[in-house]
Amino acid sequence: MINRLTIALAQISQRVGDLTGNADAMLAWRARASTADLVVFPEMQLIGYPPEDLVLKPALVARAEAELARLAVATADGGPAMLVGSIARENGNLYNMVALLDGGEIVAVTRKHELPNYGTFDEKRLFTSAPPAEPIAFRGVQLGIPICEDIWFPTVCANLKAKSAEILISPNGSPYEIDKDDLRSGSIAAARVKETGLPIVYLNRVGGQDELVFDGASFVLNADGAVALQLPDWEEALVETIWERGPTGWRCAPGTIHALEPHPSDIYHAMVVGLRDYVTANRFPGVILGLSGGIDSALSAAVAVDALGADKVRCVMMPSRFTSRESLDDAEMCAKLLGVQYDTIPIGPAVDAFDTMLADAFAGRARDLTEENIQSRIRGVTLMALSNKFGHMLLTTGNKSEMSVGYATIYGDMAGGYSVLKDAYKLTCFELSRWRNANRPRIGLGPDGPVMPDNVITKPPSAELRDDQKDSDSLPEYDVLDPILHGLVEEELSVDDVAARGFDRDTVARIERLLYIAEYKRRQAPPGVKLGKRNFGRDRRYPITNAFRTS
Repeated sequence: MINRLTIALAQISQRVGDLTGNADAMLAWRARASTADLVVFPEMQLIGYPPEDLVLKPALVARAEAELARLAVATADGGPAMLVGSIARENGNLYNMVALLDGGEIVAVTRKHELPNYGTFDEKRLFTSAPPAEPIAFRGVQLGIPICEDIWFPTVCANLKAKSAEILISPNGSPYEIDKDDLRSGSIAAARVKETGLPIVYLNRVGGQDELVFDGASFVLNADGAVALQLPDWEEALVETIWERGPTGWRCAPGTIHALEPHPSDIYHAMVVGLRDYVTANRFPGVILGLSGGIDSALSAAVAVDALGADKVRCVMMPSRFTSRESLDDAEMCAKLLGVQYDTIPIGPAVDAFDTMLADAFAGRARDLTEENIQSRIRGVTLMALSNKFGHMLLTTGNKSEMSVGYATIYGDMAGGYSVLKDAYKLTCFELSRWRNANRPRIGLGPDGPVMPDNVITKPPSAELRDDQKDSDSLPEYDVLDPILHGLVEEELSVDDVAARGFDRDTVARIERLLYIAEYKRRQAPPGVKLGKRNFGRDRRYPITNAFRTS
């Protein structure tokens, strides 16, 4: 019986589908933890999480088996054992599993029992639920391995305790959501510790995967509920934890407790990581975006510079006759503060060409939203032309408030490859802009100091598609609109429920109608960073053709 154990926690990124690259990375991290007894990796580290329907391909399953065998052989060198997340096909069933690799062999396998099937998750579509796991024997220690969702309910951990588990180690692929840190450690993990009387290791991955972003923020709780150590969020990290067996069981020696990013810094960091990994993984040389002089494009540009560096961000002002001198000055100053390439391409000639081209077809009709949308689409075509010519991904700049009510032009300002503001309401954009002007993100590549003029934040928002236009001409002020949308979208409340909070019922009913009829636009929107519980994409799946209303 051993009384001391060194467990290395590898809080690292993954690339979905890159099995060889992920395996090589694990071997490299293992080499850095050469004095450890065991190196633990996040959920499905070999495959990348979430893999979606990739795991339905027999070729991927076969390659996963081959790469896992290669990793197992590597442990024959007498170095650390590895806990590796992967997939396994047995008797026609596919499992989300973790394998213990030691001494050149796959020593044991444990399979996931609780399969999440809500929000961003659809594991029941892909995997079979295994019976509640039993402990794995490792060098005289009984390790319980609840995989991610397995710790969100009592069953698996209770079974492990009943079968004499001594330490709980939970590999996770838990996406970031606002306020999720406290839920993980202060509620879920703490409850399992209290119920079982066992210490728990919570290891989470870090990095972006399409719309999801993973914040890491791994931790260890001892059996008395005390935090033994806290890994940083938003960065890869390797920490060797020292465990000793005492009269009451195993205890992790105290380590560094990193402070996690507070609100709204956490949101900004999520945007930076999500964009950085999306652009890098898809091998774009950089991004391009329209810089209008408004807050949304200014904030998007700031996130892009912090994610990629100023040399990989190109901003374009595309003025029309409705563009104010104020917006021209603000956009130029924003570009200077960020240090990005800045071009001005007036759209007047293209607008005139469309007016001439459509004159006969539009004869006898007054100017309306059609002409406004033409301007937006001209800008979209211009930016896509630059994207095609130079290879930079087009970054869209619309926020969640606009996308909720359809105040975005399909094939215009919605054109692009990614959106960092997709899940950020307008009030959140104001908050983030003020924060970034006063702070530089810990992981950011952008400059210190302000990144946009104060006027961008304080002036009334406007699309500037007609004379003297303001967002408030046709929408409630954002301090009214956003709480209404939060009730309708995030909380799924009825019109009457939202109106009961003090809002005009007719206004709430109008916003609900706009929300539903804009669904077809959102289906064609680019992916964007998930921030809250109900993002437009994986979380909220509504029919386009939909007659239901609560008003």
